[in-house]
Amino acid sequence: MVPMTASDTRTRGTDDVCCVPTAVPGLSAEEAARHVLVFKALSDPNRLRLLSIVKAGNDGEACVCDLTAPLDLGQPTVSHHLRILVDAGLLQREKRGTWAFYSLVPGSLERIAATLSGI
Repeated sequence: MVPMTASDTRTRGTDDVCCVPTAVPGLSAEEAARHVLVFKALSDPNRLRLLSIVKAGNDGEACVCDLTAPLDLGQPTVSHHLRILVDAGLLQREKRGTWAFYSLVPGSLERIAATLSGI
């Protein structure tokens, strides 16, 4: 007896079809890899807090000098988390003199919501 594969169950006959293939394609490998960066960035509680602090800031931005005290973390650790959020496309950085100001990338949170609702 020859073992059956998953594709055999779909092609045996119309009465034996296990399911109808979906017409909606899943994420491509490239899309999945891009989304993983975002979800990894969001998987840390300190980074989630940083996003919320930046979003709640005046004009939707915050100076790096205002981000260490609320998290009770050192400046190097906060800078590390901010870099991950920037690399993931969630925050943008603007240098003003000696200070760096962070703000949400426009549409980034909406893209995350759309990704989750499409999965």
